[in-house]
Amino acid sequence: MAQGLREMVGDKHDQAVIAKPFSVSPSAFRYYKFDLPDGSTNVALVGEFAASPETSKAAATRQPKDQPSSAQTGIELYVLTEPGFAVWQKGYDTSPVYDSGRVPQADVQVDLPNGAGVYYLVFSNKFPGANAQSVNATLMLHYKSWIPDWIRHIPRRLE
Repeated sequence: MAQGLREMVGDKHDQAVIAKPFSVSPSAFRYYKFDLPDGSTNVALVGEFAASPETSKAAATRQPKDQPSSAQTGIELYVLTEPGFAVWQKGYDTSPVYDSGRVPQADVQVDLPNGAGVYYLVFSNKFPGANAQSVNATLMLHYKSWIPDWIRHIPRRLE
């Protein structure tokens, strides 16, 4: 009975989308693709990211000397649908599922539309005079459930 209940309501575990540091060059972006399977409901993208100017010698030579340091911090995170990403890559405006604005760090909690879909996490550093940014991001898909905890913790096999 418990097994059937779990299958019926689709109790799923959280899934990592990204959990590693990376860098984004000036006037560039980096993206990570993820998808939701058919029947996905109550899914949120949750986590955090932080960006800081790279401190390497190569990054320092790319930094404009007349830019204030505040103009060189931060990155923008977008969550885009597959069609939205194609439009955004061509330089056109699109309606993102999420837009952090240019920030040095953020906590992220984005409810994703129900159903199957392909999405892109886009870390954009496309700003005039931008510095290369070191980004540390931990973002995962969280499958929210209306099922009470006591039901989710019923043993898989009732004996």
